[in-house]
Amino acid sequence: MRTTYQRLLSFLIFALLLLLAPSCRQAASQSTALTEDNDSLKWVRDIDIPSPLPDSVAEQILYRKAYIVSYNKDRLQPNWVAWHLTAEHVDGNVPRPNLAFHEDKDVPEPKAYHWDYRYEEDKHIDRGHMCPAGDNKWDKEAMYESFLMTNICPQHKALNSGIWNTIEKRCREWAKEYGDVYIVCGPIFMNQEHDSIGEHRIPKPEAFFKIVACLNPNHPWGIGYICRNNEGTRKRDLYTNSISEVERITGLTFFPNIDEAIKAKVKDTYEE
Repeated sequence: MRTTYQRLLSFLIFALLLLLAPSCRQAASQSTALTEDNDSLKWVRDIDIPSPLPDSVAEQILYRKAYIVSYNKDRLQPNWVAWHLTAEHVDGNVPRPNLAFHEDKDVPEPKAYHWDYRYEEDKHIDRGHMCPAGDNKWDKEAMYESFLMTNICPQHKALNSGIWNTIEKRCREWAKEYGDVYIVCGPIFMNQEHDSIGEHRIPKPEAFFKIVACLNPNHPWGIGYICRNNEGTRKRDLYTNSISEVERITGLTFFPNIDEAIKAKVKDTYEE
């Protein structure tokens, strides 16, 4: 009786394994496919990010689907944001998400929240994207991440909807024209003391920088901008120059691993 029972149990276990085997193989296959197709760094892996900042400047590097951010926990905003904009990513139909702006759970408290801007007494200050939503209409996750508060700086409304917006549109035009461009932008703090906003007293930058480069050896090219964080009504509120000049002003080193054959063309000259 005992032998018969053991044989019956063995048969039942074997039958159960046969039933489960196809689903296990399917799950393994799906897992492999996800690993191969869902590379979270696929679109940012080739970005030559700025050189590390001095130890005196807080820096946490965060990788998103469409951009990389150097986050400053002391200023509660990015030091810089870098991304690779391709012609294929210029267009898309992904809409702005509901309740778009949201805190970044990957950074420590205290940190910026959307209400730091929403109830700001200075009605001229906006939540200024560094990597713009307009560059991320190609993907739902990329669009959502563009509204993380670690991609946002206190920016004058006139700048946000004016000069800054115009430069963003130019970048998309250049991506279409050249096939792709690399972009880095961020805040500039010129003074020892700064005005601040919100419950968390987020400091207002005095200006912003943006550099744009085509690293194609057949057409190496670059340009840099410094934009005052104000109404933008004066000629000096927008300063256009070479990437090397923006490096001098910001203290950052862009494209530290750039090919020497195209370095001078990209960084030392500029054209619009």
